[in-house]
Amino acid sequence: MTLAFDERDHRTAPDGMVWIPGRTFIMGSNDHYPEEAPAHPVTVDGFWIDETPVTNRRFGEFVKATGYVTLAEKTPEAKDYPGALPNMLKAGSLVFHQPKAVTSRDISQWWTFKFGANWHRPLGGLSDLRGKLDHPVVHVAYCDARAYADWAGLDLPTEAEWELAARGGSDDTEYAWGSELMPGGIAMANTWQGTFPTQTTKPAGKERTSPVRTFPANGYGLYDMIGNVWEWTADYWSTHHPEPAAKSCCVPQNPRGGAAEASYDPGLPNILIPRRVLKGGSHLCAPNYCRRYRPAARHAEPEDTSTSHVGFRCINRR
Repeated sequence: MTLAFDERDHRTAPDGMVWIPGRTFIMGSNDHYPEEAPAHPVTVDGFWIDETPVTNRRFGEFVKATGYVTLAEKTPEAKDYPGALPNMLKAGSLVFHQPKAVTSRDISQWWTFKFGANWHRPLGGLSDLRGKLDHPVVHVAYCDARAYADWAGLDLPTEAEWELAARGGSDDTEYAWGSELMPGGIAMANTWQGTFPTQTTKPAGKERTSPVRTFPANGYGLYDMIGNVWEWTADYWSTHHPEPAAKSCCVPQNPRGGAAEASYDPGLPNILIPRRVLKGGSHLCAPNYCRRYRPAARHAEPEDTSTSHVGFRCINRR
């Protein structure tokens, strides 16, 4: 017998997960960035998904149980990065810093590769996780997210699964919660407040990640699907969605992203690192710079890249 939604949700829910009923929905958008188009129908089977992004506390349990070492904690090998200077081949990760002024849209003005930055030293140096155990884990590359999922007996969501969950049943609205970014002036997600990247109106100490569940859940009861941290998906990057099926009988079922070889960054022809799709935007997304705090938004991230604003959550299809 197939259980109804409420029965499945309350009787058999895996710890910390929410059931997303399978259905057909319109994925993507024709109204924003070109990589989000075309909007097209897809059908996705039901699945369980983490209520929140994986936190530092949960990731720490994984590391304690397995002795796992993240990519940001390992010294890169010269053969994997042809042309890199020896003094750059050190363990570390990308960390955002707020500049006083910028002269262009060159991201090196606010992103720094910080030697020693990793999931338990998020700012590098002597930084630590005090007061941040319930924040999303960051500085995790794709392989780190995959390793955690494998250990937990779970998986990473496809882009279609992630987007269905993020919409919270609200398919006809731009945002996961409705048609306004800040209804009644109330922030519904941890996004940039002010003018990115030089000016923020957030209180001191609140400029970066926030504890999960700080902001309201969406219609499915999921937290931080929008904002706080970008989240890895299992899909390889493609520069746009496929054209919609010509016939209603041919709507894609549980679609996957593009091929690995098509996901490489054409700007780095000597470095063939596949890129995966990130979803959800982060605390750095702002109206004046990155309007990707929407379910349809997507971003390409090389598998080997970790940053201070990328995390993940897992799903269970069983």
